[in-house]
Amino acid sequence: MTARSRYPRQRNRETIEMALKVIGAGLGRTGTLSLKLALEHLGFGPCFHMVEIVSDGRRQIPLWSDVADGKADWDAIFDGFASTVDYPACSYWRELADHYPQAKVVLSTRDADDWFNSVSRTIFSPENLERFKAPPFGKFLQPAVYAPFGDRIADRAFMVDYFRKWEADVVAAIPPQRLHVHRIGEGWEGLCDFLEVPVPDAPYPVVNTSKDMVESGLAEKAELSPEEAEEGARRYKSAMRAKAFGPNA
Repeated sequence: MTARSRYPRQRNRETIEMALKVIGAGLGRTGTLSLKLALEHLGFGPCFHMVEIVSDGRRQIPLWSDVADGKADWDAIFDGFASTVDYPACSYWRELADHYPQAKVVLSTRDADDWFNSVSRTIFSPENLERFKAPPFGKFLQPAVYAPFGDRIADRAFMVDYFRKWEADVVAAIPPQRLHVHRIGEGWEGLCDFLEVPVPDAPYPVVNTSKDMVESGLAEKAELSPEEAEEGARRYKSAMRAKAFGPNA
């Protein structure tokens, strides 16, 4: 039985339109895990993020492999989720904005040079590139993440220009009333105003820093079983949630 047949489309149009309430269009390393936790804290959770693929790989990897084959079943992928941020979903922000026309769009962003510094140390480091270009992740991460960069992923000028063009494309395509540009360090106020929810008393989360990733070992090449990879990702999610909101969060 395929992943597609386990999750047949049996939803009416209203349910499909409202399945995702928030679509994150910002690239990875623009505060996306912090934004994930923030959205969940505001009631827009669970929020999908790359860490959800790793923590539920045996279900999610076949679904994302279908995306790479041109057979995207967004309702199956986001079944049970109210929002999404980060790679690889952000690479399909246009498709998701069309598929979920009632969803609002959040463009997480930061200084372009700072973004390049961060990705070079973490998700685009040589170790991570080796790990995530290999099976089983490579099939869907290659077209969704790496293909646009070609052999210039270490070229600062090219990457910074790509980042700025990406942001400009989102701003140009999404109507202003549907889009919020959320810059690292801005906190709750603008986001809560856009989503029409109260500002929490808790500080805005600041997690998944380059230091967090290095100390966790997530950036290291490792041969893990599917079960070990899933458990490691779940532990990391829990650790980041505790860092953001305390050990009882």
